[in-house]
Amino acid sequence: MEARKGEDEMTAAERLMDQFRLGSAAAAVIHDPSNMFYLTEGYTGEGLVFISQARRVIVTDFRYTEQAERQAPGFEVIMTEKGRGADQVLAELAKEGKISELRAETNYLSVDAYEKMRAALGEEISCVPLDGAPQKLRQVKTPAEVMIIRKACDITSEAFRAILPKIREGMTEKELQIELDFTMLRLGADRLAFDTIVASGENGSLPHAIPGPRTIQRGDMITLDFGAKVGNYCADMTRTVAFGQPSDEMRRIYDTVLRAQTMCEDALAAGKKCFDIDKLARDYIDARGYAGRFGHGLGHSVGIDIHEEPRLSPVCQEILKAGVVITVEPGVYVPGVGGVRIENTCLVKENGCDPLTTADKQLIIL
Repeated sequence: MEARKGEDEMTAAERLMDQFRLGSAAAAVIHDPSNMFYLTEGYTGEGLVFISQARRVIVTDFRYTEQAERQAPGFEVIMTEKGRGADQVLAELAKEGKISELRAETNYLSVDAYEKMRAALGEEISCVPLDGAPQKLRQVKTPAEVMIIRKACDITSEAFRAILPKIREGMTEKELQIELDFTMLRLGADRLAFDTIVASGENGSLPHAIPGPRTIQRGDMITLDFGAKVGNYCADMTRTVAFGQPSDEMRRIYDTVLRAQTMCEDALAAGKKCFDIDKLARDYIDARGYAGRFGHGLGHSVGIDIHEEPRLSPVCQEILKAGVVITVEPGVYVPGVGGVRIENTCLVKENGCDPLTTADKQLIIL
């Protein structure tokens, strides 16, 4: 009898099957591109992924068949054809494998797409929600995943240092965004992890400001929230810098946010409750006179997607595990005045954390 593999020896697809203890009559179908990439350990095209005890299959069209074979050599690749779409191939796989229960991403599929799939499968096969099982597996990163995320964070940190000398009076937020995006790509990013945020002056009170035509002026604080994506894994970092001497009020806001960020980063460790880390920042910011001016969660996990679970927030009761990669990003936002946010992407460890974004957090005055 073959010995059961340890979890660290299993492929991602094997871990999914093991998590559910799925028998030979059960299978999973994956449509979310991030989960497809994770479970195939490399496929970045379109289609669907079918996983059962007996088979691992990527179903896609002509555009992606060769790509799938290259990126996921451990999977069969079946090409769709005119009149034989992905749902029909899925039904064939289920019937050939005598599958009676199919776990599906009902949280990802549209109602129309789900109904089409159900119609193709027929009444003899039941569909059960997958309940975010791949996302749960993705929470704890493997050493190989951490290595890729670290590289994305290195590029992000280096881009910040490289962009500072290029910031000039009269430059628009949009021009600064373009320069920063290009710098990340030039330094080795495959693409951007998300749309870069540049918020200057009074626009700093907008947590997700869209870079626009406002020009940078002396006395502005400038918030830069950006990240590189490398090997399909994201980085996320925010720094707020001063262009010329900031006002006393903005300096006080900066000191408040920096203290909150540092306190929470120092407190981050396996075994801590997400809620408690968030509360540490929120209580401190409130005590400094900025109650109600920190309206978002303290942080979110980062990986294949820029926003993953668990989150540091007032409603998350999850316990952090070693291997989770999560942001710590408090902010204070005052309409008509401006705002400050400081953020690091951090690797949670047994007795602390390792900040993967390494750019200086102290106030930089340009």
